[in-house]
Amino acid sequence: MNIISALVKCLACIVLAGMLAQTAAFGADSATPTTNTTASAEDAGMRAQALLERAVAHYQDIKDPALAEFSRKGEFVDRELYVYVVSTAGVLLASGGPSASVIGRNVAGQRDALGKPFFREMLTKAQMNHSGYVEYRWLNPVDNKVERKVAHFQKVGNRIIVVGYYVAHATPAQAQALLARAVDALRADPGKAIDAFNTLLRGPYAEDDLYVFVIGLSDKRVHANGADPRLIGTDPLSLRVPEGKLVQEMIAAAGQRDQAEMDYAWPSPMTGNVENKHIFLHRVDDMVVGVGYYDR
Repeated sequence: MNIISALVKCLACIVLAGMLAQTAAFGADSATPTTNTTASAEDAGMRAQALLERAVAHYQDIKDPALAEFSRKGEFVDRELYVYVVSTAGVLLASGGPSASVIGRNVAGQRDALGKPFFREMLTKAQMNHSGYVEYRWLNPVDNKVERKVAHFQKVGNRIIVVGYYVAHATPAQAQALLARAVDALRADPGKAIDAFNTLLRGPYAEDDLYVFVIGLSDKRVHANGADPRLIGTDPLSLRVPEGKLVQEMIAAAGQRDQAEMDYAWPSPMTGNVENKHIFLHRVDDMVVGVGYYDR
């Protein structure tokens, strides 16, 4: 194991112990994550496809009278999943979700949380292929966080029938891309970058369940943690765990390699469960910056 990996693995174990202890202190209600707050991507994807197939079949049977059924709570709402319909001109015609408030409006120019014109992309794809999907970032009303959403659609005449589902787990490629952006920001303006990293799970350096953390090598302090601000400024050496005695030695020797990877268990900010995580690390001057993804 290289120096940086050993350092951060040990720090991770220490901080995790502290986090779990804090969580336990809040009591059983807060320590237990809410059931089904974030369904697995695989399960949600299969349910979304099944709901879309049912909605398409129903629309083919009765045509536009189905729009009213799609827009109310009933058989075409499956927990967090719902159907919405857009005309090929870009007008929202039906929705069983929060977007019901804009039924009748042209949404072709609507952009997602990162500025992507996802409706325009959907309309273009539907003209070329009668079925497909688009990805965008949207507010998940279940946990009130902006998350990646995959929307599957099928064109029936001049109607585009859509069902989307949220993907809480980010990919390794997303983690590496976010780390690259964080490293560039830290090199350009450390103070500004640290502030941006610490905007929890709603800022420019948070994607799905990804976030940035920064550990100082000399001061032995957590400078940034986009998931838990309680850790900022903490001294991992003040906590005692079996490997704690090695931290000082590792910090003194750190910096021999610029990049590293490692695996450990860590609480997911989306589910609250301790899950396997693979993390990418990069040394920037006197700091180690990291981004990790949860292994599905």
